[in-house]
Amino acid sequence: MLNEEKDKDIEKVLILQGGGSLGAFGCGVYKSIVKQGFIMDIIAGTSIGGINAAIIAGSKDEDNAAQKLEEFWIELSEGFIPIKDFNERNLEYIEKFYKNLLLPLPLTDTMSDLQTQKHQQKVKYDQIQSFSSSAVFGNSKFFMPRWLVYDEPLDSGIFNPAKWTYIYDHRPLIRILEKYVDYEKLNPHSNNKTRVILTAVNVVNARPLVFDSHHMQIKPKHILATSAYPLYNFPYVEVEKGVYAWDGGLLSNTPLREVLDASPIKNKKIFLVENYPKKINHLPGNLGEVHHRARDIIFSDKTEHSIKMSEIITRYLDFIEDLYQIVNNNKDRIQLEDKVVKKINRKYKKYRQDHGAQIKEIFYISRDEEFPHIYENADFSPKTIFGSIKEGEEKAYKVIESHRTKIKQRP
Repeated sequence: MLNEEKDKDIEKVLILQGGGSLGAFGCGVYKSIVKQGFIMDIIAGTSIGGINAAIIAGSKDEDNAAQKLEEFWIELSEGFIPIKDFNERNLEYIEKFYKNLLLPLPLTDTMSDLQTQKHQQKVKYDQIQSFSSSAVFGNSKFFMPRWLVYDEPLDSGIFNPAKWTYIYDHRPLIRILEKYVDYEKLNPHSNNKTRVILTAVNVVNARPLVFDSHHMQIKPKHILATSAYPLYNFPYVEVEKGVYAWDGGLLSNTPLREVLDASPIKNKKIFLVENYPKKINHLPGNLGEVHHRARDIIFSDKTEHSIKMSEIITRYLDFIEDLYQIVNNNKDRIQLEDKVVKKINRKYKKYRQDHGAQIKEIFYISRDEEFPHIYENADFSPKTIFGSIKEGEEKAYKVIESHRTKIKQRP
């Protein structure tokens, strides 16, 4: 494990971004973190990251939360229906259309480049197939076209498409979560040591909504709300009377600020899972890659300003500490009135003692995108899910091991 902090008050925080099927990467990251001996004090997430967070913090098998999270993802992959099983005759035409029109091979000078491009074309074609499967059939473990959700009461508006506000119903998720989440662990009265923070947004006024297990009972509706992404055509969710919520990724896909607001006193060690990489190695080469890159930027981590502000505030608080000690040690000599001393003490407590959290370390664990594609976050195929989990494990290990090496090299 990395340096054992002498300061036992340092909180370990896992931040999980949204990203549909990309959430399997976060599953792998968590598996690696657990293997390396870290125990999270706070897990915060939005969208699929919020689902992961609830499963980890509310795990019915507390000693094997990482294993249960992986089982959840395996079960999601089992809900995937290959579109090739839908209509073999149409598949040949669809395949030719995608390969020849949507995914043409560029001109190249070398055989090795051609082989690489053929592999890239195959990867992207498989992703399009997986996306098409999700679009047509949904995923029986997660979301379904609203007219195919047989196990739930039909909503009254299903026969009036002109007034639809969603296409896919993600209530099937509730039934699956019952196997993995003990909701009694997700409330302020629980003895659960792991705090979970989920984020959403108010549909009507665009204000952020924060569901914090230290202040409220987290229920299935809150998990549905944090994952109710409207551009996936999911429905908004009523979280309390008259309050309707959408996916928190619409405001911020990286809920670090919400963690700092919710827990402003204790210092932090942050593990930040980036489903959408901030940096790439080359410019987009076609329109598909352009749209993919634009989406990555929209949902990428934008907490750099919050981290810088935290550092600035820390310096201010250190300055306040110095001034406070000078005043406190010399209050009799400079003959301060009691009411002035009380006012200073009151403000010191408010500014220093109640808002003194520092980010001691931050680990950015980011997905690689060898062949970027706009449909990748709707690919729930078993091959992709298992691959993402493995990648998450490997990347987390490398990031933490690299940090450990740097610490050992310090004089």
